[in-house]
Amino acid sequence: MKRPILIHPDPRLKKVCAPVADISDDLRQLADDMLETMYDAPGIGLAAPQVGVLDRLIVLDCVREEGEPPRPLVMFNPEVIASSDEMNTYDEGCLSIPDQYAEVTRPKVVDVTWIDRDGKLHRETFDGLWATCVQHEIDHLNGKLFIDYLGPMKRQMITRKMQKLKRDRARG
Repeated sequence: MKRPILIHPDPRLKKVCAPVADISDDLRQLADDMLETMYDAPGIGLAAPQVGVLDRLIVLDCVREEGEPPRPLVMFNPEVIASSDEMNTYDEGCLSIPDQYAEVTRPKVVDVTWIDRDGKLHRETFDGLWATCVQHEIDHLNGKLFIDYLGPMKRQMITRKMQKLKRDRARG
């Protein structure tokens, strides 16, 4: 089931999420809903707070090559445990900040641990777009948005655009 995506500014997007203690059927359903919502948007990542749930859960799939099979990842309690000194800059966007993009510099390579939907612990090294995406989504779990990396003027300009978008949507 697709879920509505919260639009910035929304106080839930600035909250630190609680660790997931036990992976229930409800949480597995939430992960499935989030993947459906992400693919439909379309996006390459989505964090639980973006659909109003303050649990440490993200989904992502950065496969972009034509003909490549999708690689949906569901990560409970994801954590970056190591990152490269080498940095990468991507023009980032966010489903909670539609149609706004800005260059953000992050570590090029990260090692991430997480628990999958079956409760198994994973560790993987991500590079390039995958590394950027997983860091962006983990930031959401810590109440941080990509615009928080920008200067105050640019951040305020984007926030005002989102406030206007929300007003326009509320009017129908």
